[in-house]
Amino acid sequence: MILNYFKGAAFAFQGLSLITRPGIRRFLAAPLAINISLFSLAVYLLITMFSQWMNSLMPEFPDWLSWLEDGIRWILWPLFSIMIFFIVFYSFTFMANLIAAPFNSLLAQKVEAMLAHKTDDNTPVLPPWKTIQKSISSEIGKLFYLLKWSIMIVIISFIPVVNMGAPFIWIFFGAWMLALEYLDYPMGNHGHYFREINQLARSKKTLSLGFGSGSLILTSIPVINFIAMPASVAGATALWVEEVKKQHER
Repeated sequence: MILNYFKGAAFAFQGLSLITRPGIRRFLAAPLAINISLFSLAVYLLITMFSQWMNSLMPEFPDWLSWLEDGIRWILWPLFSIMIFFIVFYSFTFMANLIAAPFNSLLAQKVEAMLAHKTDDNTPVLPPWKTIQKSISSEIGKLFYLLKWSIMIVIISFIPVVNMGAPFIWIFFGAWMLALEYLDYPMGNHGHYFREINQLARSKKTLSLGFGSGSLILTSIPVINFIAMPASVAGATALWVEEVKKQHER
């Protein structure tokens, strides 16, 4: 199981090398421009608004509980910090992937053709209008899935003692959502929607979670996060071709 987790993470980092291959680099311009623009905005908002958001989330304490204030703030600060980071960066990842969907689908198509050694490049891809329609449908499905589980994690975050594990739950949930987000591109090219993608990812849960964790690491590293989206698309395509597709076609 642990080997599958690291194997999944390796696919995310493999994406870094895949996007540098000849014939693939020219499909990076649009995803890179979108990702750099939106992540620069996300970083700007975090820098300028973080303190204000944290202060608004922190509870006000009456005078008679002032002796508890420092201790409670010490517990809540890392919890809320991780929550804000997750919400901001996943929101911008969501927007970046929605805007870049046609370009990411094309990138996934080209990477799949390269990995399958197809010289005729006949990997199926949907027309642009169909890609946009499917992307919106899948993103809505992901949004409801995200909201459902986020509400549950938020509730856990306010349960004494149990909430100590909430930051780790947020991290693993973020990794799982990124796995679903990027597997959508190669699988979407084959006509799969969010429900099917989720089911297939769950059939290889440890592998998928490892991939999402690797993608989360790429997204969290300054500068590297600008190429995290196309690298993750390429890595997810490699995972689809080498692991998930074989099982699905049996």
